[in-house]
Amino acid sequence: MENPTGIEQTEQKDKNTGMAVFAYFIFFLPLLTESKDDSFVKFHVKQGAVFFITILVAGVVGSIISKIPFFGGYLFWVVNLGLIVVWIIGILNALNGKEEPLPIIGKYAEMLKF
Repeated sequence: MENPTGIEQTEQKDKNTGMAVFAYFIFFLPLLTESKDDSFVKFHVKQGAVFFITILVAGVVGSIISKIPFFGGYLFWVVNLGLIVVWIIGILNALNGKEEPLPIIGKYAEMLKF
């Protein structure tokens, strides 16, 4: 088996970076590509899956909490803003080639087995 050239390695790295970023939009899609075996992509797929679950839970809980007069609507807004910040951090980590867990929720990704 031949060693890939520098250009092929760069192209593969760029492709895997793209798949890692894409994992924060539709987390399962990179698992359907040839990048599914790359550890960097798998890391970000797991982070994206945990983020997706967090969004679902926050949506359900937020819809209940938002019914609380005065306080609930503001809390829902703050939580959503925090989720957007966490999402951006994940995307930036993937773009920069880092395997850093998402703040607060990222540690739960280690429990997932893909």
